[in-house]
Amino acid sequence: MSHYVPVIGLEIHAQLLTKTKIFCSCEVDFGGEQNTRCCPVCIGLPGTLPVLNKQVVKYGVKAALALNCGVGQYTKIDRKNYFYPDLPKAYQISQFDLPICKAGKIKIETDAGEKYIRIHHAHIEEDAGKLIHDQIENTSLADYNRCGVPLLEIVSEPDMSSAEEARAYIEKVAGLLQYADVSLCRMEEGSLRADVNVSLKRPESIQLGTKVEIKNLNSLKAIVRAIDYEIERQGKILDAGDVVVQETRKFNDNRGITQSMRSKENADDYRYFKEPDIIPVVISDDEIEKIKNEMPILIDERVDTYLNEYELGKADVKILVADRAISDFYNEAVVYYPNHKAVANFVVVELLKYINEGELKGDEIPFTAEEFATLVKMTEEEVVNRNNAKAILKLMIDDKKAPQVIAKEQGFLMNSDTSAINEVVIGVVDEFKEEVEGYLAGKDKLFGFLMGQCTKRLAGRANPKTIKGILEEKLNKLRCSLK
Repeated sequence: MSHYVPVIGLEIHAQLLTKTKIFCSCEVDFGGEQNTRCCPVCIGLPGTLPVLNKQVVKYGVKAALALNCGVGQYTKIDRKNYFYPDLPKAYQISQFDLPICKAGKIKIETDAGEKYIRIHHAHIEEDAGKLIHDQIENTSLADYNRCGVPLLEIVSEPDMSSAEEARAYIEKVAGLLQYADVSLCRMEEGSLRADVNVSLKRPESIQLGTKVEIKNLNSLKAIVRAIDYEIERQGKILDAGDVVVQETRKFNDNRGITQSMRSKENADDYRYFKEPDIIPVVISDDEIEKIKNEMPILIDERVDTYLNEYELGKADVKILVADRAISDFYNEAVVYYPNHKAVANFVVVELLKYINEGELKGDEIPFTAEEFATLVKMTEEEVVNRNNAKAILKLMIDDKKAPQVIAKEQGFLMNSDTSAINEVVIGVVDEFKEEVEGYLAGKDKLFGFLMGQCTKRLAGRANPKTIKGILEEKLNKLRCSLK
């Protein structure tokens, strides 16, 4: 649809990393038996009063700093009134006109280059429950475990024009929240989900097209597919001379299409008003400064260090910063062995293989960064060869022993005894006389065969450079003796 420009905005809902809910002391955890993590406050029984979790406010400030937003130093809590079966109070405690995070912007990287996406605001609120639909029994049941789980809703401006940009924006927001210790942002667990607003306009038009909202997308793949489908769907409607209807739609993952949920011709009237049971929150300059001093090094600063100071490749940098636990591990490892490229290569190629295959979690690596750095150093200094280094890494995961101990126990240490290497070389030369004669006659490729035989017999316990030198010396002596 090249004759239309997509206009895309996102509302990201990130679960905040508190131990208890936003207005009560119920534990926050993933999973669990239905309706076992809720209390009278969660489900809004008469006579109960909410008490604002102070940690939620702190995380709101941290999120504002991470997302380059202003901090709402005078902020209040509001009631958003609507009826739905998963909302037992018939209203949601949220924020309206005085959110904790004011306007800001973040930088994303796409194939077309850098782009800034503006954030309109972000506010704290409680989550609703979850409806479980039983198609066989034709019933719907409510699980209120998620009621009162603290959320941060991040509302972007409509600054994105493709599914690729939307994906990059979500990945950047999730990364910043993870780095700031605000949210785990695990879409597969529901701690990050998004609503997408899509419209189309003519390139020359200033006025935006009719907006369609796609609700509750919970994977990057689904978000990309939903946006691409919706752009195509709206384009066909406009090409036919029809009008796009303002509505709320859902994405059918199995069919790869969006489907209408409800018409939204007029803006919803949620009848917001100030929550009478919670006083406004005032956040001082000193409190903001204290939180700012506690902030870790965020993504953009790490990217700059990796690219310009450590001189790593862009592809490796992108992989390293994708997971804060991995980036932290790498940063600690290069303190012990400051060969930045070698350590990065071993993390990206070897360590992440086990994480990607599900054998390890980035935040549960069973050895220290110092031990990992030692292994990389042993490899680079040819104390062990690379193949044996891979085997040592696997044993470090399984046996939880130091790399030096494993190398010694398994006989992986390079043998610096040249007499032993010389003995193997002589044995190979004596055994493969025909290949030696061929090499001396000018068939240079046979050197690789002879080298391979020597390396195989030494079983990775000798430096290949040393083997090569001794083999070349022996063959050169034979050549001289034939003249």
